[in-house]
Amino acid sequence: MDSLQEFDPSNPSNTSSINININTTIATNSSSSSSSPCSTLSRYENQKRRDWNTFGQYLRNHRPPLSLSRCSGAHVLEFLRYLDQFGKTKVHIQLCPFFGNPNPPAPCPCPLRQAWGSLDALIGRLRAAFEEHGGKPEANPFGARAVRLYLREVRDSQAKARGISYEKKKRKRLPESSTSSTNSTTSTVLPVQAILPPAPPSAS
Repeated sequence: MDSLQEFDPSNPSNTSSINININTTIATNSSSSSSSPCSTLSRYENQKRRDWNTFGQYLRNHRPPLSLSRCSGAHVLEFLRYLDQFGKTKVHIQLCPFFGNPNPPAPCPCPLRQAWGSLDALIGRLRAAFEEHGGKPEANPFGARAVRLYLREVRDSQAKARGISYEKKKRKRLPESSTSSTNSTTSTVLPVQAILPPAPPSAS
């Protein structure tokens, strides 16, 4: 999954542009998958800090510069759309012969975009970081309705273009037959107990 990295403030390039390096952070070996929960939490916290610093740099390089208190959901959407130019996920357009094909047999000129999963995880980290830095939940721009709708639109459009499904697995429920049989057993036992004769009095 693509993840956001910090800006290099020493870069002498034009300050009106923002240079962001998108690196792949998914582990590719089994040793990473067997790491301890503490190290996993540490990686998450470090990534969240880098994302927060990067977004702050984005606000400072905005024209005109923006303070965090004036940041809205619209500015978050600008940020997400800006990140698309650093994406590594091929998203086929509708006119592409590979539209909806999860395993295209040949390359195509379709654009590269940020994967929905990367954006969704990024927003989750920034949303948590905003409140950790004193922001009020009701004023959190990363939780704005416009941001949620945008992520949903990206998810649905990429699912169609790439021929994959992002639907979460639903929890398995107990079959209704077993539930009804349990209820019926309970309902039949109670009346039988109710009609049992009272126990005879003990002899004195």
